[in-house]
Amino acid sequence: MRIFSRYVFRQTSSALLLVLLSLTGIVWISLALRELNVVTSLGQSALTLVTMTTLGLPNFVAVITPFALLITVIHTLNRLNSDSEIIVLTASGATAWTIVKPLVALAVIVCVFISFVNHIAMPWSLRLLRDIVVDVRTDLLTQVIQPGRFSSPEKGLTFHIRERSLDGTLQGLVMHDARKEKEVQSYLADKGIILKDDSGAYLFMTDGHILRRDGGIGEPTQIIAFDKYAVDLDRFEQRAVGPPDLKPRERYYSELVNPAPNSQAFKQEPGRFRSELHERFSSALYPLAFVLLAIALIGQAQSTRQNRTLRMGMCFLIGVGLRLSGLAVNNVVVLNASAVPILYLIPLTAIGVSLMLIVRGARPSRGSALLERFADWATQVGGNLRQRFRRGQPASAGSRG
Repeated sequence: MRIFSRYVFRQTSSALLLVLLSLTGIVWISLALRELNVVTSLGQSALTLVTMTTLGLPNFVAVITPFALLITVIHTLNRLNSDSEIIVLTASGATAWTIVKPLVALAVIVCVFISFVNHIAMPWSLRLLRDIVVDVRTDLLTQVIQPGRFSSPEKGLTFHIRERSLDGTLQGLVMHDARKEKEVQSYLADKGIILKDDSGAYLFMTDGHILRRDGGIGEPTQIIAFDKYAVDLDRFEQRAVGPPDLKPRERYYSELVNPAPNSQAFKQEPGRFRSELHERFSSALYPLAFVLLAIALIGQAQSTRQNRTLRMGMCFLIGVGLRLSGLAVNNVVVLNASAVPILYLIPLTAIGVSLMLIVRGARPSRGSALLERFADWATQVGGNLRQRFRRGQPASAGSRG
């Protein structure tokens, strides 16, 4: 790259990182607010919330990154025009391709990054997120720590607590286990706390009673008082049987192309596998389309601020329209496989039209060249006439004398 190309690449890439981090932070905050009940209602730690929201980010990167690149390129080109750098560059004899090269190089890097996220990072993160969600849902902790509610994680098992302290202590604990008709037990404790380690999860209760009934007719209920009592919670947890059936977005490329024959998800909705596969490839074309679109509309030397503002707005709206069209067609692909080529035609058409506009703008038109020659000739003639007029003024004054 030349010095100017390296300058444009460095400025654009640094601005892209800033915009991308800002947009990612906004998405992360929205995900955190949506999953806030994991901490408030389900009693999970803040680390679990951060992990879940962070693992959900790659699912949105393919949509966020092209728009971040579009905003960055629009900002960079507008600044270059505002500082008259493009005007000076054009006047020095450089063509529009001097600006195209570094921006296209950055777009190619972004395309590779999106492809990596779509095919590797996103399935990996969604699988980890799925495991965490399953653990949260099946963990007895999520059922016990809902104050004022009777929770039944399975038939015959009921939990209730009066309140939960900030340190995790359960106040006013009641646990009724009637899963076995001949062995019914009720646990009442003033306090309880749940501890987890590598060996499992345990409920430690203090200052309580156990009401035990063997189930025989006429048999009295046994009441056992205790100061401390521990219950293994792992035997209460519900575990899924067999390997999980992954969703299309949780699968790698090979699993989308060749799903397992016994996959219920593929049997029920094969179109979603098709749309997910082609969406991963087509979405990687939008960074290049957005960059060329911005260069075609804003990359020419301009000096009128109003025209730049109008072109910037048009560029962003066209980019949004292209991406929304791609997402809409992706939904059509789920129902009809014949719409698959349209997924690729949308960004490829934008790339082709933008290249045509760039090439057309890089060539000076014949009419413009003739006008410039005529303007030069008119200026030269006017200068000659003024010189002759100035030479004739003293002579005329002397003849009058």
